[in-house]
Parts: sequence; C-alpha cells; structure tokens
Amino acid sequence: MATANEKLINSAKQLAAQTAVRDHYPKSPPNYIGVGSGSTIVHVVDSIAKLDSSLTATTKFIPTGFQSKQLLLSHNLQILDIDLLPAGESISVAFDGADEVDSQLNCIKGGGACLFQEKIVAVQAQKFVVVADFRKVSTTLCTPTTWPSGIPVEVVPSSYPYVTAKLTKLGATNVVLRPGGKAKAGPCVTDNGNFLLDAVFPTLLEGEDIVQDLAAAIKGIVGVVEHGLFYGGSKGWQGRPEIAYFGMEDGSVNMLGKEGWVALSKA
Repeated sequence: MATANEKLINSAKQLAAQTAVRDHYPKSPPNYIGVGSGSTIVHVVDSIAKLDSSLTATTKFIPTGFQSKQLLLSHNLQILDIDLLPAGESISVAFDGADEVDSQLNCIKGGGACLFQEKIVAVQAQKFVVVADFRKVSTTLCTPTTWPSGIPVEVVPSSYPYVTAKLTKLGATNVVLRPGGKAKAGPCVTDNGNFLLDAVFPTLLEGEDIVQDLAAAIKGIVGVVEHGLFYGGSKGWQGRPEIAYFGMEDGSVNMLGKEGWVALSKA
C-alpha cells in the first residue's frame, strides 16, 4: 500500500502532467509528439489519451525507450521510432521528466537509463516541456539533497574504466558503474547496449556557462556516448527545456520559464 508521502508525490506528478498537456499539446492534430521516460510520463500519456481522439488519431508518438513505447501502445496510440522521423521534419512538442532542474532550466536526466534517446528526441522538438514534482527543483545542479546520484554518463562498455578515471580528473568525487536490477548479474545495460556511469560532482556554481562547460568536458572523453546534462549556454543548446512544470506539495502547479516562476491553477 502506498504511503501518504508516495500518494502526495504521485498526485503532484499527475497535476503537473495534466497542466503541461493542457497548455502545450497542440490545438490542431500534430504530426509528431515526443514522449519521454520515467514515472511522471505515465501521467503525461494518460492525459494525452484522454484528449479528443481528433487530436491524437493521426499523430505519431515518438518514444524515448521501451517503457514509453509500451505506455503508448497500451493506449492504442501510434508510435514511430525516432530514426524513422522523415528528414527535415521536426517534433511539435516533446514531453519528458527530469531528475533535477536548476533555476536556468538546465536539467540532469537519465535516472531511468534513457538519456541518449531522450536527448535525441528533445533536440529535434520545436518545443521541449519538462514535467516533474517538487522534489526535483534546485537552484544549481548537483545539489545532493535534490539528486544525490550524480550525472548519468552512457559509455561504450570497454571504455568504462578509462572514462571513470577521466571523470575523476574532471572533479567527480565518486563514479559508480550502475548495477542492473535485482535479477541482473552485472551492470545496467541501456537500450543501446551500453553501460551507465553515475558521476557525482560537487554542487555547481551559478553562471550561464558552468553547466555547458562541464557538459562539453564530459562529452569530450573518448568512450562517452552521451551524458545526462540537458543544457543551454552561450555556445549552443543541447536539450534545455523551454519550460518546466512542477506539481507542488500544496496541490498547486508551479511553472518555470524563461521569465522565471509562475504559480498556476490546477489542471
């Protein structure tokens, strides 16, 4: 049986998802919608499935992993793998969760091991919307009370000892090869057949390019496929959301956008 706290968190996720879909799902049938991974996405898909069928019947939904694909199929929604998105086409909106979001909308994602697929969908979306609960909010990333597990880094299996050493030289205080599930003897294996390292860094300082600079340094290590920093900065953009919705403890929904925080009514 779920505890009172679990019920509160689940309710917060549901409210955030309902509000985000209400505000950002297109009012005319879109060609493509991106759907991320994680526990909050369950509520996003539920909210989409409750829309008038005229808005969803012809839409192709692009999942970021096995979980979201199964959720979409369970609601009889059409799916399309991201590699089948026609050249030159873009995704109208991508909805996804996050493990930590800072005051500039930079995110840590990848707790569910789908960071590469999540990022390739996010960067092809005209609008990227994050949906989360109140526990995911930080002033700056790598705040241990918000997300103690660190930055997920997807690596080619044979490179993980080398990448571990390089991450430590970059300042990581702890780097762990993520284990598999209870019945899995060995490490977690991503949908791409790679390993995941979780790299804990000291809390990042505030500043436009702090996250961007760390992201570039991690991506520059040979063997790194992708990392869980979704960011923007003076040198470019790599998946930072346009807007984020957070279900709060008091039953309200707060929105963080480019202009700052806004308190919203319930969906």
